[in-house]
Amino acid sequence: MAYLAGKLTKNLVRTLGSGRHGDGNGLYLVVDPSGARRWIVRVTVKGQRNRQGKPLRTDFGLGGADVVTLNVARERALEYRRLAKQGLNPKYHRGQDVPCFEEVARQVHIERLPTWKNPKHGQQWINTLADYAFPKIGRMPVSDIDQPEILQVLSPIWTEKHETARRVAQRMKAVLDVARSRGYREGENPVTVVMDARVLPRVKAKVKHHNAMRWQDVPAFYAQLSEQKGTAASALMFTCLTACRTGEVLNASWDEFSFDDLLWIIPQDRTKTGAEHRVPLTDQMLEILEPLKALRSESVFEGQRRHKPLSNMSMLMLLRRMGVENVTVHGFRSAFRDWASEKGDTPREVAEMSLGHKVGTEVERAYARSDLLDRRRELLRRWSEFVCSKLENSND
Repeated sequence: MAYLAGKLTKNLVRTLGSGRHGDGNGLYLVVDPSGARRWIVRVTVKGQRNRQGKPLRTDFGLGGADVVTLNVARERALEYRRLAKQGLNPKYHRGQDVPCFEEVARQVHIERLPTWKNPKHGQQWINTLADYAFPKIGRMPVSDIDQPEILQVLSPIWTEKHETARRVAQRMKAVLDVARSRGYREGENPVTVVMDARVLPRVKAKVKHHNAMRWQDVPAFYAQLSEQKGTAASALMFTCLTACRTGEVLNASWDEFSFDDLLWIIPQDRTKTGAEHRVPLTDQMLEILEPLKALRSESVFEGQRRHKPLSNMSMLMLLRRMGVENVTVHGFRSAFRDWASEKGDTPREVAEMSLGHKVGTEVERAYARSDLLDRRRELLRRWSEFVCSKLENSND
């Protein structure tokens, strides 16, 4: 490969901040606010004009800077300029400059990392492609991937690992959609065609429910739990009373609480539904929170590291140490829901909103904008009294 000079250096490629940085001759390094780095080249196609009658200038993606080196980017940019000077649109005549599937997939992964709430999910996203797609189509140009290649990836795992296969399909579709948007391929996404045509055998999905404690057994368990020491016990007690998700509780911070209004307001970026969830605070919840204020931590349920929350396994491990088997922390939400229906005589929409679920269709939600706070406050008051009934009796 011949050496081509430019303004950029390898060190600058690694360290430049966000923006578009020119190397010369139409080659640019684009650094997104997220830190993702990619190459583009701007060319003017000889003899072609846009709708305004001006020379046709077009930007083309050359791949991510993490997989395409500076010299390779210069070589690719040079080839694009040669084609453009001949009056050939590089979109249709770029030959071997089309990136492979793995290259595009890794770039998509980097660009989407800041959008995922959970870094673990981002790692799983790329890992599934690395395990199942890259070995078979990873080195193929994205322009050459069609239905047979998609089936080659999905067929071996479709029935035995159906949920994994479904996720692989979704992620391959996302990669190929991005490839098309950047001019690397044309036509309908082959993943969409394969899934719509139902050429793969139908697999009945297995619904997996979280193991839950019977609502009748919760008060006795809570009394036992109240005798445990440590922040994990406090977090689990708070989880039982609020019927909130594990992550919502563990990552709670003091600025989310309005003690004057007796509310815990979980912001939309921390909820599964993407909508703010207001949780009424009961007397029993306040008794749990009050001693924790003295720790002066940013995190309500602080773990071993200062100002950092407990790990997501802390409450489950506490259950195991207590000898409580075949019960998950998430299952206490199910116990609350069953109690609300069987004992609480609660309307469905009140119980569902207490769990932070969306209720009704989008049209129904557009008209029913209340979160039924007063009714939910009464419901959680009664639930707290029920859960703590054995505890109160033992203190008499």
